[in-house]
Amino acid sequence: MIIAVIGESSASAENAVLAEEVGCLLAKANVTVVCGGQGGVMRAVCKGAKKHGGTTIGILPGMDALDSNEYVDIPISTGLGNGRNLLVTRAGKSVIAIGGSYGTLSEIGLALSDSKSVIGLNTWSLLRDERLDCGIIVAHSPEEAVELAICQANKN
Repeated sequence: MIIAVIGESSASAENAVLAEEVGCLLAKANVTVVCGGQGGVMRAVCKGAKKHGGTTIGILPGMDALDSNEYVDIPISTGLGNGRNLLVTRAGKSVIAIGGSYGTLSEIGLALSDSKSVIGLNTWSLLRDERLDCGIIVAHSPEEAVELAICQANKN
């Protein structure tokens, strides 16, 4: 099973810790991590996965595989810039969003438009018609995020 993890490229210390723990837990569950392959949340989740022998895939915006972080096992160079966000979200059976800026928000939108489950950990809230949109399943811990992501992935 592959689960996508998305988040900010310049992670806060708190989000980096959350992402690393998510990576550890995904690896312990024999889940492959796919992400954007660069810094911040992407680096932290890959680092956590590698601590427990997990496999990591980085879908990169540029053409140089050397732009991936040191914890990516399989770098995929796309040359698509932010267009690679669609590939990241489509590669996972479900998506965990940790923190994030506008790139993460675009990935959340892409995943939801593809009817993918998005598990949010310290990330965006969405409003629709001035009411909270429940498109993002809120998790309150890395353990809950991973449990929900695996459960949702198994439903697909």
